[in-house]
Amino acid sequence: MPELPDVVVYVEALNRHVVGQRLERLRLLSPFVLRSVDPPIDSLAGRTVRAVRRVGKRIVLAFEGDLFLVIHLMIAGRLRWREPGKQLGMGPKMLLASFEFAPGALFLTEASSKKRASIQLVRGEAALAALDPGGVEPLDATRDQFRAALTRENHTLKRALTDPHVLSGIGNAYSDEILHAARLSPLKLTRSLSDAETARLHDATRATLLVWIDHLRRDVKDGFPEKVTAFRDEMAVHGRFKQPCPVCGAPVQRIVYAANECNYCARCQTDGRLLADRSLSRLLKDDWPKSIDDL
Repeated sequence: MPELPDVVVYVEALNRHVVGQRLERLRLLSPFVLRSVDPPIDSLAGRTVRAVRRVGKRIVLAFEGDLFLVIHLMIAGRLRWREPGKQLGMGPKMLLASFEFAPGALFLTEASSKKRASIQLVRGEAALAALDPGGVEPLDATRDQFRAALTRENHTLKRALTDPHVLSGIGNAYSDEILHAARLSPLKLTRSLSDAETARLHDATRATLLVWIDHLRRDVKDGFPEKVTAFRDEMAVHGRFKQPCPVCGAPVQRIVYAANECNYCARCQTDGRLLADRSLSRLLKDDWPKSIDDL
């Protein structure tokens, strides 16, 4: 799922491409993509985009007339930009919607049969605010605000970092990177953090997100994001199971749960202790290794 750094770069690219432009034609190619009925989506025709902003992981196009088009990419949704006359270059089954402007067309695509990506049209700032889960902005929060958000309930750090009601815009990929940078276990409970650990996590959150925003900006330059992915070679632990940790060289470990996995370095984050993978530890029982050295 595109997370805060990816969405920030999408927003910046959209500001360059569509702000000040009149929407000439809108096409919905999936019956499931539109999740609102009032105001009607046709009311956008002929209106000009005034601004583009981020609300959590959502991308918001603000049109004249106090109308807001809210795009949620979910896991497999992506935005593509094509200048007039250029082909999209992918099958029609992936295309959910298109928005045509004079300088080019914006396409919403989804590489999944589950069709989770969505668009909503709302009127007014109050209606837009109602779509915000309410998590604090990790790049704006003071250390005290950060701690207050984390400790409002007692959850694991992995769950707290990825909860949009706690922190805005962070998901599975960047939470792995943040926890590795902070040298903290993903299963450590939020209310057990010392002041030093909270400070380390706050600093690591800001630094990790800013580094990746800068990295993605350099890739995109003045163009449009095309390779938006949760798995990048430059990442320290996310998606790098069994590969060496860039800090200590120990093999990256993982915990598999539901449809996700959490990646971490046992030597850097858990004092060498292997965290129990629910399925494998049940299978291996007493043979489950307890530390990175047992491997």
